[in-house]
Amino acid sequence: MIIALPTREGLIDDHFGHCDHYTLVTIEDNRITFSERMDSPQGCGCKSDIAPVLAERGVKVMLAGNMGQGALNILKNAGIEVIRGCSGPIEDVLDKWLSGELKDNQITCDHHDCDHHEGHDHNHLKPL
Repeated sequence: MIIALPTREGLIDDHFGHCDHYTLVTIEDNRITFSERMDSPQGCGCKSDIAPVLAERGVKVMLAGNMGQGALNILKNAGIEVIRGCSGPIEDVLDKWLSGELKDNQITCDHHDCDHHEGHDHNHLKPL
């Protein structure tokens, strides 16, 4: 299984649509066997072709921070399970996922542009 993590400076990027790159991790027998970096395309997010690209690479799960409904739909339609609400160092997030501690927080970003998350109080987040 291959897992994608939107990454910036070793951390889960708060909004996958603006991530610096993706860390793609191969899991076999509940262990990490391979990790690689995949640069984000321009216009990363629901306006890019990232979902089919990730699906072609064999990605089955995305461990992400926040994302809009459009991006969520596109990823799910590409056969990628999305776990939202992840944060912190990607190694910690992977450890939690491998131990079964991570669950999707079911919170979808409600901004249409989702361009400026820094400094917001996240009152714009709402459960599905």
